[in-house]
Amino acid sequence: MHRTVALLGGVALLIGTIAWSAMAGSAAPPQAAAPCTTLDPTGFVDTIDNPYYPLPVGRTLVYRGVRDGQTQVDRVTVTDKTKVIGGVTATVVRDVAKHGTTLLEATNDWFAQDVKGNVCYLGEDTKAYLANGQVDTSGSWEAGVNGAVSGVIMEADPQVPDSYRQEFLMGEAEDTAWIVGRGGPLTIPYGTVHNVLTSLEHTVLEPDVVDKKVYAPGLGIVLEQALAGGQEVARLVEVIG
Repeated sequence: MHRTVALLGGVALLIGTIAWSAMAGSAAPPQAAAPCTTLDPTGFVDTIDNPYYPLPVGRTLVYRGVRDGQTQVDRVTVTDKTKVIGGVTATVVRDVAKHGTTLLEATNDWFAQDVKGNVCYLGEDTKAYLANGQVDTSGSWEAGVNGAVSGVIMEADPQVPDSYRQEFLMGEAEDTAWIVGRGGPLTIPYGTVHNVLTSLEHTVLEPDVVDKKVYAPGLGIVLEQALAGGQEVARLVEVIG
């Protein structure tokens, strides 16, 4: 009951924020004082161990689901590679989605954790492989390049009803997130997880789309589901490493 109320409250908050964004416009990047937007190398640590977004090197998370009407398997691997962005050494996370043997999308995401425990999103190099043979790289961005600003992918201490910008490159990457629930169990193919954290995500670039993500301590994302604008879903089925 409490989780349902929190979720409905989060939807209401989301609708209000979207309405405000429509009036105010989406051109302004996040404020400089916001977490993760200042890339000072002295403000970051070497290990990403945020409880709700841990990235131990060598771990692979395997998800199964449906996107754009077709089944897919998504493998997210924390590599031992790094990329220096704005003087900050970021961990490279490789995300590969396939339908059978057909490659659908391959992305390198760049993350770093600040001294307060926030996991910062510093950019991505993404390639979607289309049926016509073309490769779509839209959505790629890197903090500090062409006005792009890093954002928060997971707060150090997420609480309802926190909201934050995850990324910013005008017209390419403008995702925002809202924390709408904490606590309780969730059963997925991987098993039953406890003390989950639930967020909603939205971008002005896709105004009709609202996604839900559920995180579990020690694992990170365990469920992604479209609540509006599609029928996408991905559930954690296996953890390797």
